[in-house]
Amino acid sequence: MFDSPRSIIEEFFRRAGSGEPVEKIAELVSEKVDWFVAGDTQVVPWIGRKVGKAGAAAFYAQIREQIESEAFEVHEVLAQGNRVVALGVLASRVIRTGKMIKSEFCFDFTVEQGEITRFRLFEDSFAVAQAAT
Repeated sequence: MFDSPRSIIEEFFRRAGSGEPVEKIAELVSEKVDWFVAGDTQVVPWIGRKVGKAGAAAFYAQIREQIESEAFEVHEVLAQGNRVVALGVLASRVIRTGKMIKSEFCFDFTVEQGEITRFRLFEDSFAVAQAAT
């Protein structure tokens, strides 16, 4: 289906950005995925550690319920072996508070046997927490 780790990640971003059902995004993720987004989980419910395809789907379901994306731009995708890193910027509004999150980001993926086995999102977690309160 996809011929490289980079193509899997490009498809991941396409599905996430196109509004496809969260289960379609999760199809690209391993049941044994090591999924983690650092930050204050008491304030920001969509971050933290997630488990398996259901965890990945829950992450994107929570994102879609709680924030409105105003900008999401991947500026560069770097791939070496099974590791793929995507760099860019985002702007999102927290629906509950009306506050804006603006941040550079780095997605760090590992892809093995056609599935995402490691997911890290690095962003301005302080700005995210501030916008959520």
